[in-house]
Amino acid sequence: MTGQKTTKKLRSQEWFDNPDNPGMTALYLERYLNFGLTREELQSGKPLIGIAQTGSDLSPCNRHHIELARRVRAGIVAAGGVPFEFPCHPIQETGKRPTASLDRNLAYLSLVEVLYGYPLDGVVLTIGCDKTTPALLMAAATVNIPAIALSVGPMLNGWHKGKRTGSGTIVWESRERLSAGEIDYDEFMEIVASSAPSVGYCNTMGTATTMNSLAEALGMQLPGSAAIPAPYRERGQISYDTGKRIVEMVREDLKPSDIMTRQAFENAIVVNSAIGGSTNAPIHLNAISRHLGVPLDNDDWQRLGHHVPLLVNLQPAGEYLGEDYHHAGGVPAVVAELIKAGLLPHPDAVTANGRTMGENCAATETMDTKVIRPVADPLKKDAGFINLKGNLFDSAIMKTSVISKEFRDRYLSNPGDPEAFEGTAKVFDGPEDYHARIDDPAEGIDENTILFMRGAGPVGYPGAAEVVNMQPPAYLIKRGIHSLPCIGDGRQSGTSGSPSILNASPEAAVGGGLALLKSGDRVRIDLRKGTADILVGDEELSRRRAELQAGGGYRYPAHQTPWQEIQRGMVDQLSEGMVLKPAVKYQRVAQTGGIPRDNH
Repeated sequence: MTGQKTTKKLRSQEWFDNPDNPGMTALYLERYLNFGLTREELQSGKPLIGIAQTGSDLSPCNRHHIELARRVRAGIVAAGGVPFEFPCHPIQETGKRPTASLDRNLAYLSLVEVLYGYPLDGVVLTIGCDKTTPALLMAAATVNIPAIALSVGPMLNGWHKGKRTGSGTIVWESRERLSAGEIDYDEFMEIVASSAPSVGYCNTMGTATTMNSLAEALGMQLPGSAAIPAPYRERGQISYDTGKRIVEMVREDLKPSDIMTRQAFENAIVVNSAIGGSTNAPIHLNAISRHLGVPLDNDDWQRLGHHVPLLVNLQPAGEYLGEDYHHAGGVPAVVAELIKAGLLPHPDAVTANGRTMGENCAATETMDTKVIRPVADPLKKDAGFINLKGNLFDSAIMKTSVISKEFRDRYLSNPGDPEAFEGTAKVFDGPEDYHARIDDPAEGIDENTILFMRGAGPVGYPGAAEVVNMQPPAYLIKRGIHSLPCIGDGRQSGTSGSPSILNASPEAAVGGGLALLKSGDRVRIDLRKGTADILVGDEELSRRRAELQAGGGYRYPAHQTPWQEIQRGMVDQLSEGMVLKPAVKYQRVAQTGGIPRDNH
């Protein structure tokens, strides 16, 4: 596809070079000259390229994009385009309360309006911290002008006393040590701070590295660009190349709908299993696909991804960190291993550079097989997600690549009932309730308890927060029990190694089965059958539902801001991508909606 130029009129010419409407052309043109642009730049047929800037002081993980955008601009100019940089709504996973997940859809809406309503012919999407990647890809999918993604890159490896400390992962590990009395408050702070030594997003295989890797697996980034650490010179170099490439994409009219096809999503699901990707990935990819009108659901994630082996040895499922991933070959090396084993379903899927995934990656050599393993010698044989269903929920995801030996031996190794377990429910209504009661011996929590968190979904929290990664009581940790089965209608940090059952849909706040659960109920989980059920009769569940409805339904906190109320009124469930329900009917609006009406 590279080099196939089109003669299609540029969108920007409708603003800046429309002889049929001289009055409006003059109005649009004169104000964009006032900071130094020339008529020649705006009226000579040069593509006008947006740079969707997600870097800011409020977004430390993406802040390096402020610098990288300079190289993007240089690439755009070198290829004959004109750059227009503009800010995006900030989304910082570790900074925004009650959860940055609230901001994904808000940033999406904002970017849709910018890409559709302003004189842009193409856009560079500066992705990075967890929610910025899906927000920007969702908007690009909706508007469907030529778009390419540019990752900010992971941080450098963290180190503490000669050991790698992975961002996020070390928090969950160290809080167990703090609960067990092995370290004090100050050492806890020091260890965790060591994991963030530079600009960039999480250096673990958390949601950020997952989503940036999957943006490349979808074909929306240049090959090899996802894993380059943020401070490396190659990050600036690929930023320049990305700026050049988007100008070519405009001339070729290569759009998101041409790249993010059903075949691309199937590739991404397989790559996600091979890299040990986050449980947040199905939420975000399902959302992107819905804005394109591409069918995708959690059954697809299990069917296509469950039996794919874990190849990437990164924390939390493995040992290494982001720099190691890059030096081993990044996404292209993973894809090459999958292609050699016949596991990548669609090597012929087109990518942003105009070549196929196979053409880009098949010849890539893995440079460190300790970090990226061959298919014949994986870390785990079956590493994908299991999609569980039952009277507790219609869909919930369990990440099998982080099931530890301790967890498997305790809960999944009964020779008379393999891959299944039963336990007694202990129900918490939100994280505050959990923190208040988890260490109280009077609660009777033991190794046969299943911890439940409800009220943590898109409506209940609101926004579906990462609060379901619950650790056992301190008294069990001191006995060597480091994980209990955990289930919730919210999310879990992608940096956590807990094999929780997450994203339960429908959530308790909209009447899902978790709203009927009571502490003391027996619950059965069967991974072979893919089921999760309260062991309570239908008659009793009906009685409980009637009682719940008579009392006004499951109670959750009041709205605190206008956006919380607006989103709660139209948001879909996690299994459906947590999209805004009215938004998904707007697809390819640059083609279906035409050019927006004049403003004067």
